[in-house]
Amino acid sequence: MPVNIYINFNGNCREAVQFYADVFNTESPRIMSFGDAPPNPNHPLPEEAKALVMHSELNISGTRMMFSDVFPGMPFVEGNNISLTVVSSNIDDVKSQFDKLKVDGKVEMELQETFWSKCYGNLTDKFGIKWQLSYDNGEHEKE
Repeated sequence: MPVNIYINFNGNCREAVQFYADVFNTESPRIMSFGDAPPNPNHPLPEEAKALVMHSELNISGTRMMFSDVFPGMPFVEGNNISLTVVSSNIDDVKSQFDKLKVDGKVEMELQETFWSKCYGNLTDKFGIKWQLSYDNGEHEKE
């Protein structure tokens, strides 16, 4: 399974993804905004977040690159806005790798079911490297 690159932007992700798609002559990017996500009555979405990019991805020279804007109020530090992303069809691997990476690290989001994955979490390991781990058995592609 390949390790993918995930880059965060500070409100200009849509512009950046369209720019990279043009530069690398890729397919037109599919862009999901925070406003496209199912509403959560316990955490209403701030108006300023609705148009921001929650997720987009491009295939650049055979590498899956993923992009999003940071959520309003979350810290953004240029240069520290890249994480490595492991997407696996083996949920046991996702759980094992996450448990090993979190030792002496900082968990941002424990492994849990989301609307895009049955098992997703993110953390910063003990070396300061940001990781996202996600289970994907290909079912969401069939929608």
